Amino acid sequence: MTDDDADATTRDDLADRRGLEREVYQPAEDSRLLAEAAVEHARGRTLEVGTGSGWVAEQIATKTDADVVASDYNLAACRQARDRGLSVVRADLVAPFRDDVFDTVAFNPPYLPTDPDNEWDDRMERALSGGESGRDVIDPFLDSVGRVLRPDGFVLLLVSSLTGFETVVDRAEANGFDVSTVRQESYPFEVLSILRLDT
Repeated sequence: MTDDDADATTRDDLADRRGLEREVYQPAEDSRLLAEAAVEHARGRTLEVGTGSGWVAEQIATKTDADVVASDYNLAACRQARDRGLSVVRADLVAPFRDDVFDTVAFNPPYLPTDPDNEWDDRMERALSGGESGRDVIDPFLDSVGRVLRPDGFVLLLVSSLTGFETVVDRAEANGFDVSTVRQESYPFEVLSILRLDT
């Protein structure tokens, strides 16, 4: 058995034991936390970036009056979200959307710090890995999301303590956002927070 075969076997065994689908990120504690915050805060035209299965966007759509659009770069995720009856756009972050169009943007980004030598090149890994810093997706999101927000719009962003909470806050403030924490939960290895970023 080659090293590649061993890696593939390990991935498959872990996926089986954890009950994870290998193509699309499924709801977990971080999803629930974002959904709770979004149901409380979301209003108007709302975008969920990186929707995965579409579960969070579905919660927003069914429990608020928000007009919800979901997006993901992964085509399999787009299909799953569409199967939930959502309006879905295949998108790399906010790239295809017009300026000043959303009142609310929600995002549970890939945030796990990952050694590039140990990254597996599959869709699930890309849904979880935030690169070495944990911020490889968060930083470009923070640099670009303001463009699609209406003047009084805001972002709900999930942040893990593993990614450097203060560093994320500093980046958000450098992009002109007022930052507040609207939800926070502690787990054995991390603290998850939902930041509200107001324009």
